[in-house]
Amino acid sequence: MLSLATSLVARAARLIQAAQDEPSLWTISVHGRVVGSLVCEAGAWRLSWFNGADPRLASHAGPVDGDIDGLAETLSLRLGAPVRLESLPV
Repeated sequence: MLSLATSLVARAARLIQAAQDEPSLWTISVHGRVVGSLVCEAGAWRLSWFNGADPRLASHAGPVDGDIDGLAETLSLRLGAPVRLESLPV
C-alpha cells in the first residue's frame, strides 16, 4: 500500500512540475540508452527522437499532454519493453 501511495505522490509531483510555466526537459531511454527527449516550454510539448530510435517509438504521434507516466506506459506498450522518462534540470 505504501508503494502505491509513493507512486501516486511521485506522479502528482511530475504533473505539477509539467504544468508550470518554466521549461521542463525529460530524456527517454530504453535499456539504459537515451533514444529521445521531451520538452515542455510555455505549455507547448515537443517530442524528439534521436538517430537510431526504434521506429515503433519514433512513429508515436501523440498526444503529449503532461502525463509523463502515461506517456511512458504508452511507449512501453508500443515497444514491448520498459521505456523510462527522466526529468533533467533546465
